[in-house]
Amino acid sequence: MGSSFATEAGRVQILSALERLVAVVADLRHPETGCPWDLEQTAESLIPYVIEEAYEVVDAIHSGDSVAIAEELGDLLLQVVLQAQVASDAGNFDLATVANGIADKLIRRHPHVFGDVTVADTDEVHRTWDRIKAEEKGVPHEPDRLSPKLVKYNRTLPPLMAASKISAKAAKAGLEWDDVEGVWAKFHEELEEFHQAVAHEPKENQEAELGDLLFTLVNIARWHGLDPSAALHGTNQRFIRRFAMVEAAAKRPLVDCSLEEIEAFWQQAKAKLAKESNQ
Repeated sequence: MGSSFATEAGRVQILSALERLVAVVADLRHPETGCPWDLEQTAESLIPYVIEEAYEVVDAIHSGDSVAIAEELGDLLLQVVLQAQVASDAGNFDLATVANGIADKLIRRHPHVFGDVTVADTDEVHRTWDRIKAEEKGVPHEPDRLSPKLVKYNRTLPPLMAASKISAKAAKAGLEWDDVEGVWAKFHEELEEFHQAVAHEPKENQEAELGDLLFTLVNIARWHGLDPSAALHGTNQRFIRRFAMVEAAAKRPLVDCSLEEIEAFWQQAKAKLAKESNQ
């Protein structure tokens, strides 16, 4: 199964499956017989689903469940096909444009595979990619200039992931503390500034100071080799498990419980999960 695309029969089977999916999506968007929900969708209205499905793919990959991975990849593929169908209906482009565009880009940016260029290692692959990308966009290739890349990270990545990448790249370029104690000092400084902003300043300043505080925490995580996104994901999971156990223990809506009862249920859940994790 893993190498089926390498055979002619495998290619035919895959292309047939893709054609079926494209036909199904086209039927869903048929102006007379299609689904009302699908017909209402625009490129903008589908954005939340693109993001949601991408994260569900990541979650499935982390689970290691091949059945779940295949299912979630299908959901993500649907978003690509649906976006292309919406664009095609508007007369902008179609799925062929999308597929040919990425295939052409891969061929152009891998001259060491599809041409006669020789590369020594992965670093040279990255340098070649960046040079060709700059040529395609008609902008100067400035391998030593980092700020355009930082702008792209901030524009295209989830904020916490972007902060981690920006922090790491800036540190590698030389914008770094001498030791981790300097980062901790900065954290306490930002914490005090956030505290003052919340107490005395307008919301815009409060958000700015909160952002500075979070960015400093990202830097502390980097110094200790920690992944902030993974850490927050784990905290979310633990909170949800504890919350579910609190709901089960309460046996009634939590709004009908006192704070003392909820705290007792919470501590019981926390202790039980801690015990399970140590077994």
